[in-house]
This record gives sequence, C-alpha cells and structure tokens, in this order.
Amino acid sequence: MIEIERKFLVASEAFKKDASASTKVVQGFLNTHPERTVRVRIKGEKGYLTIKGKSNPEGTTRFEWEQVIDLNEAEHLLTLCEPGIIEKTRYEIPFGSHIFEVDEFQGENEGLILAEIELASEDETFLKPNWLGAEVTGDIRYYNSQLSKKPYKTWSNES
Repeated sequence: MIEIERKFLVASEAFKKDASASTKVVQGFLNTHPERTVRVRIKGEKGYLTIKGKSNPEGTTRFEWEQVIDLNEAEHLLTLCEPGIIEKTRYEIPFGSHIFEVDEFQGENEGLILAEIELASEDETFLKPNWLGAEVTGDIRYYNSQLSKKPYKTWSNES
C-alpha cells in the first residue's frame, strides 16, 4: 500500500478542544535503515507491526505495510527494539473532509507536537486549521525513526 502524507508542526494546543479521540502510543524500531523501517507499536490495547519503505524525494509518498499483532507479542518485540522508544499521545481531529492525526510527544521528545494528514493524491487540496504551523514534510528529523535516535530535546544543544 502506498501512503501519501504531509506533516506539520503544531502552533498551539487549540486542536485538543476539537479532538474526537486520543490514544496513548508506545513504539520502537527493529530496523531504522534509510531504505526501510520496521516498527513495533502499541496503540491503546492493540499491537501493530509496520514496515515502511523509503520516501520519495519530496517526503510525501512511501510504501507502508501494517498488520495488527497480539498485544503480548508487541510488548515482547518492543524489548528487542533499537534504543529510543517513542512515547506520545495521538489525537484525531476531524477538519473539513479529512482527519488530522496530532502527536504530542512525551519523554525525550517532550515539547514536540506534530500533525499529519493522509491524502488520496500528492496534489490533493485540504483545509488547514488555524493551529497548524510550518510544514515539515520530507524533513527526516521529524520521522519517528529519527526521533528515536536523535530526540527533540537534544536539538536545542545544536549550534
């Protein structure tokens, strides 16, 4: 399956008042190779195994395969993951004809809030809520696989 997605910083917490759902997410990576990532995720009470391919040059499109797995298996697989477990709360916010998924990170990535929107085509237009900030689609620093290696809290130490 091909995933078409755009990613944005979030400018305020105003999105929370419009959230239709929020779920705790814990995830780790079995593989963070630039050509592919293999992710284990626990979202709420469900486990998932996801494989993602390399993004196109714009960062909008890539192959994604995801399968629901047993929660106990997901918990065990998390113990095999590379260092840098990601913890976040995911909010679902209906807006226009789309649903934005907003991730508020905890732990080493606390302070980072990202919004994603999945699209049917790369040139699809969509309404942008006023809490949406700068677009970071294609900036690999904001990929969860990279945040697990170089957490957001360490960025301010860079020159």
